[in-house]
Amino acid sequence: MRNSILFHFKLFLLQAAFFTAFGNAFAQKTVWITENTKQHIFSFEEIEQLEDPTGKLTFEEVLSPKRSPYFKPSISSTPKKPNKAAVHWYRISVNQAKSLNKSFLLEFFDQTIDDIVAYVPNQHGGYDSLLLGDRYVFDQRELQHKNFEILLENIPNQNRVFYFRIQSQQTADVILVLRSVHWFIQYATTEYFSFGVFYGMIAIFSFYNLLMFIYIRQRQYLYYVFYNISIAIYEMSTDGIAYQYLWPNSPQWNQIAYAIALCSASVFALLFSQRLLQVKEKAPSLYRVINLLIILRIALFVFSFFFNQDLFKYKVLEIIPLTLAYATGIYIYSKGYKPARYFVLGYSFLFLGFLLKFLISIGFDWLNVSAVSYYGLSISFVLEMIFLSLAIGDKVRWLKQQKDFAQQETIKQMTINAELKDTLNRELEAKVKERTKEVFEKSAVIEAQNIQLTESNRRLAQQAEEISKMNALLTNDNQELKVDIEKVTRARVMSTEVDFEEFSKIYPDKESCFEFLANLKWSKGYQCKKCGTSDYIPGHTSHSRRCKKCSYEESVLIDTIFQNSRISITKSFYMVFLIYSSQGKISSHKLSEILGIRQNTCLNYGNKIKKVMESRKKELKNAGDMGWSKLVLS
Repeated sequence: MRNSILFHFKLFLLQAAFFTAFGNAFAQKTVWITENTKQHIFSFEEIEQLEDPTGKLTFEEVLSPKRSPYFKPSISSTPKKPNKAAVHWYRISVNQAKSLNKSFLLEFFDQTIDDIVAYVPNQHGGYDSLLLGDRYVFDQRELQHKNFEILLENIPNQNRVFYFRIQSQQTADVILVLRSVHWFIQYATTEYFSFGVFYGMIAIFSFYNLLMFIYIRQRQYLYYVFYNISIAIYEMSTDGIAYQYLWPNSPQWNQIAYAIALCSASVFALLFSQRLLQVKEKAPSLYRVINLLIILRIALFVFSFFFNQDLFKYKVLEIIPLTLAYATGIYIYSKGYKPARYFVLGYSFLFLGFLLKFLISIGFDWLNVSAVSYYGLSISFVLEMIFLSLAIGDKVRWLKQQKDFAQQETIKQMTINAELKDTLNRELEAKVKERTKEVFEKSAVIEAQNIQLTESNRRLAQQAEEISKMNALLTNDNQELKVDIEKVTRARVMSTEVDFEEFSKIYPDKESCFEFLANLKWSKGYQCKKCGTSDYIPGHTSHSRRCKKCSYEESVLIDTIFQNSRISITKSFYMVFLIYSSQGKISSHKLSEILGIRQNTCLNYGNKIKKVMESRKKELKNAGDMGWSKLVLS
């Protein structure tokens, strides 16, 4: 959009007087336009610049005589806007001797500049303003071209000084070119054709590798497709093609799209390198380093996106993942992995292109002398894509060779195995014939021996039957003898005074005592003391019983004379037996001596037993040998 600003005639006279008085001292080199002029790139002597750190200078103040001496020629071959926070003013001087039959325009070659306010002299002696820059909607441009163009009026014999107020959040190359409209159309057509070839190659490479991924299902092809797409979006963002064709109405998105594509390109380049070079198997340490760098790169992008988007302008950081991928390729190739050779070659071109851009960005402006150097990175990307595609094909060819070699080795081994098998079969056939002959010779002997063995087995079977009958009789006699011995032993123990060792043969341990108590206590069946249920399950302690209904658990010692006793159950049994068999006449001293228990304990526990005996005198009178057991239950 072009807004006409006609300055006061007084301001024009003041400017004219200034240039008249001081023209010789501060004269700027003027560029002359003729009929033969096709294009002219303004050199550093033809562009003067003024830095405005505050960004508050108005155009009237810039035009004032006191500001003119502050305009200085550029000290570099490519004028730059180095201070990103400041506003920079630039001016050029153009003149023509006569009216021309050609139309001319001024073009800013750097299409990434955020904001340009161009003050263009008109034929009335005033200035028209024009807003340019990638922060404005693309459709507002007078010429629908990726760069910023200013159409010039055909004004002869007037020294026209153009002023440009430039503000950008990233380093801007102030490359100004004067072109005839005819030459511009020819140049723009050629340039767009080159872009078509470049992006067409990316599309072809991407589509081919996508088909390979669908067919082979190896992720390296998919990573390569995403890498190519990321490079394409990055190049389109930096060339201005993306802003022109993809998002012309989204200037805010245009400010960060290149950063997203650049991050994506770095991540997928590293992932592709891992898969293509088989880094996980061949260099596990490098594999972990690459994974760590991928995480850090994504983390940096997320932080920059949400907290400080100014960090996006540090594109030079991409040399870190590029160097790591390049070094990984060299290392893997040095280990004898031949498919890495094209990878290293492709990354060598990319590394050189990136290095060229890096050197230009830090001040080596003498390198930026032609279109080749300006588009050096794009050319490097094309060469890299070609060689990476060759690397993928080389890997496929190498894998096929390995497969063919393995198949040949397998065929050789199968041939050897077949020969060995035939040899073994012949040897086995000879041995089988020999062995068969031996078997037939021995079979007659074995048959005769089998007849003898059959007769012997029959006799042995008869003897075994007789022995079995005798064993059954002996087992029955032994069982009866064992029962008789137990009866005799029990009768002897219960009828005579025996020692603790002999008594322990009947009740040797706590388990046998608990078993006796359980049988005695629940001889008429179990019945829960809480709810009266007769169903139970074994409790947690030995021979205790737990009610199925209310879960009340009853110990075998509850409601017996042994309840709450601190004496071992076996000794308690023996004490009851001794007191019962002596009819309560044994002393506590004697019990202490026999049982090895303190006399006072024997006295207390013995009195408890004697009280029970006294209370059950009638029951115990005719109780017999097991009368002592009637003292057990409370």
